Amino acid sequence: MSWKRIFYAAFVVIVAGISALSGVVAGGVAVYGAVRQSQSSAAPALSVVPVSSPSQAITVSTTDIETTITQAVQSVGPAVVTVVGTIPGQMTFFGPTGDQTVSGSGVFITADGYILTNNHVVADTTELSVVLSDGAERKATIVGTDPYADLAVLKTDGQAPAVAVLGNSDVLNPGETVIAIGSPLGELKNTVTVGVVSATGRSIDTGDGYQIEGLIQTDAAINQGNSGGPLVNLAGQVIGLNTLVVRSSGTGAVAEGLGFALPINTARAVAEQIIQKGYFSRPYLGVSWQAISPYIAARYNLPVEWGVYVTGVDSGSPASSAGLQRGDIITGIGDMTLDEVHTYINTLFQYQPGDTVKVTFVRGRQTIEATVTLGDSAAR
Repeated sequence: MSWKRIFYAAFVVIVAGISALSGVVAGGVAVYGAVRQSQSSAAPALSVVPVSSPSQAITVSTTDIETTITQAVQSVGPAVVTVVGTIPGQMTFFGPTGDQTVSGSGVFITADGYILTNNHVVADTTELSVVLSDGAERKATIVGTDPYADLAVLKTDGQAPAVAVLGNSDVLNPGETVIAIGSPLGELKNTVTVGVVSATGRSIDTGDGYQIEGLIQTDAAINQGNSGGPLVNLAGQVIGLNTLVVRSSGTGAVAEGLGFALPINTARAVAEQIIQKGYFSRPYLGVSWQAISPYIAARYNLPVEWGVYVTGVDSGSPASSAGLQRGDIITGIGDMTLDEVHTYINTLFQYQPGDTVKVTFVRGRQTIEATVTLGDSAAR
């Protein structure tokens, strides 16, 4: 074959390739234009096409989602309040300090003015008021609190502008969309943030010898001032009370999106008793104590690594009647041994006032078991 024939054949192949490439580009531009035209004329949607069945698309309308969130906020928002309290100044070495203003959030749960919020929002306050969603302000009083659940029930005069519907926090699943409503920094009233249920059943150490258990973890933004505000599902039901946020770990690692809410089933049970009786009953043993950890045990040469060291026994208390003394180390309540996970307060609170339980303690090098009938903390 001559070189002219070879050159001609190569030229034909190149031209054919360029023509094909031009067709692909032209086709791609046409498809892109058609898709753009279709998208601009249709409601925004997210389509997911399974690889196994390319002809069946799952379409979720973002418009529907946004409408659902908006409706949930419109339903609960009017029942949300900003809680404002005054903590009186104290006398110090340098003289008296001024009064301190604190704030948080809350939500109406009855038409006659009962409000749920966190205990830490109202602790040590002498005056309280709530600011409604429309800006009106009302005086409020504390009906009762439960520090161990970090819950408080407030009361205002007059009818509530709206009442939130309480849901069922026991049926929550990770991944569900949730909405936090509150007043971050005490000024940005009825701020709405959206996230998901990250996990359920979380426990957070309070640093006071017990854990708040059963918390809902969420990545919905929660800031100072959000405490006590509702965490809402897409049905417009309150399923939790926003309680705290973790910004860093014990090692100093910075964390984001770690918010925690008290489940509404817990809050409802505590609130109902507070509204009925003015207090929430907790079992009472009658000892003052200091928690023991392996570090404390090694430092003071104690015979056990976990438990609580009894620093005092209340006169006439169940502990006194059972023979406990200062210096004893409580290592178990009922069939539960105290350890890193099972703290003294949380283990004790598994029982009710009036229950008779076994208390295991160490005196010197001797392990002793005593039967105790628990008292009522509110009757002290």
